[in-house]
Amino acid sequence: MKNYLFPFLKNERAFFLAYDHGFEHGPSDFREKNSDPEYILDLAVKGRFTGIILQKGIAEKYYLNSPYQKRVPLILKLNGKTNLLPNEEPYSAVNCSVEYAKKLGAQAVGYTIYLGSKFEAKMFEDFGQIQEKAHHLEMGAILWAYPKPGLENDPKITEYAGRIGLELGADIIKLKYFGDKESFKQAIKLAGKTKVVLSGGQKLNEEKFLAVASEIMELGASGVAVGRNIWQSENPLEITEKLRQIVLGD
Repeated sequence: MKNYLFPFLKNERAFFLAYDHGFEHGPSDFREKNSDPEYILDLAVKGRFTGIILQKGIAEKYYLNSPYQKRVPLILKLNGKTNLLPNEEPYSAVNCSVEYAKKLGAQAVGYTIYLGSKFEAKMFEDFGQIQEKAHHLEMGAILWAYPKPGLENDPKITEYAGRIGLELGADIIKLKYFGDKESFKQAIKLAGKTKVVLSGGQKLNEEKFLAVASEIMELGASGVAVGRNIWQSENPLEITEKLRQIVLGD
């Protein structure tokens, strides 16, 4: 089977910089520097990340036909939701097609499913179509597999998420880690040949975040997709280098 992840891996590991937060979180994550997409893209290049995650508007205006396009591969996020409405039963609607992602220079696409939401069947259908179109266009298909609010501390949901990614044909599953080593390890096992990467999550102090990264790599993860813990840092390239040593070992 074709390896759709070839552009994004180094030694079979993934080291992604995520910057799709503006859609999901609004202005709360940003300060003067990190509100500028060019600042983030510079970090992606200087930090030697193996992929950058963007929504389509930023890809249109800052990535396409820019020097960045040849220096860091693009993962285009195809769906998103705001935090303005109650999220007990979340659904994140598609806002970009796979075909348009290809035109923007993306070599992979991403989509979020919230397991346990009453809308999960619709999200399964969406991702099924996205995965087929992506592979037809020789692009990777990456699944954000998250529990709906209220189910975060259920270890079985983490394990279920790993298996769902494999069953739906994802090339990579992006999972949250809630501190339960056994459930995360089991999720990686249940994901089979589908790679599992850590969702970097909210900003932690540097020591704690690097400890989490070390822990999930020891459990068998294939890498990280990190955002705020890099670009909200006072010394983003320093923590990037430490994280790179943990994930890629180079």
